[in-house]
Amino acid sequence: MKKVAVIVQDGAEPFGLGSLVEVWGEPYHPEDDNPVFDFRVCTPRPGVVQGRSDYNLVVERGLEATEDADLVCLSPKWDFLEHDPEVLEALRAADARGATIYAHCSGVFEIGAAGLLDGRECTTHWRYTDRLADLYPEARVCPDVLYCHDGNILTGAGAAAGIDASLHLVRDHFGAKVAATTARRIVVPPHRDGGQAQFIARSVPDCDAETLGPLLEWIVANLADDLSVETLARRNHMSARTFARRFRAETGTTPHSWVTRQRVQAAEELLERTDHSVDWIADEVGFGNAATLRHHFAKVRGLSPQQYRRRFAG
Repeated sequence: MKKVAVIVQDGAEPFGLGSLVEVWGEPYHPEDDNPVFDFRVCTPRPGVVQGRSDYNLVVERGLEATEDADLVCLSPKWDFLEHDPEVLEALRAADARGATIYAHCSGVFEIGAAGLLDGRECTTHWRYTDRLADLYPEARVCPDVLYCHDGNILTGAGAAAGIDASLHLVRDHFGAKVAATTARRIVVPPHRDGGQAQFIARSVPDCDAETLGPLLEWIVANLADDLSVETLARRNHMSARTFARRFRAETGTTPHSWVTRQRVQAAEELLERTDHSVDWIADEVGFGNAATLRHHFAKVRGLSPQQYRRRFAG
């Protein structure tokens, strides 16, 4: 993935475009050796593009900039139920040649209008998920997640989830180290998995949960230990049922899912940075044996630990 094209249209939302620029459009970062992308911003009719929130853009490139792009992104726009036929055709052409197509927030509706969501898992901002499901009944809309990656189509929820989805794609193509370095450069957490709830009872994720934060930090530092719900509940002086309910309220997921994701992420880093065996890594991160690691790794990443190592080991 080297060439990235972002389509903007009248009503472009500044943060939606900015989140794409932060991950894909930085032309110079001497602090790391991460890839620098051939980044293009384009529009159906080059010239002044009216932005939302009292700003305009001058865009010099037309949609021909998408014709050889490896990744075609749709910047969210205010009037997301109006679709330009030229944009829809550009998306269909990109899909036909196997390019990755990515949109978050209201931009997802453009992919639906192009007919590319049928049979696919997808999401958008929680405010619009019902509308998306009504307009595109063949799409498999997931209303409670940060992003969905189905084949060559990546869709994300609103605002900051656009960064999460982009970092997921960086991780998918370049590995955990590059994704973490990218996140560090733009000063955000390196990974929020797609199953994270969009809207939960308390503000969110990883080790920043309101009352369980210290416990989550302890879990990450002790992945090889027994981390069953019963054990964690006793450590936090709660019943298992109360603990499970509190955990979901603060993190948006179950204790088992959260721990499994942390173990898979730790395994990724060890696969990239060491030459230890899969059995050793499985024991180190708490899966116990290679078969269990392979099962969870394939479920989360879609490939085996050995395939991941061949692809991303430094």
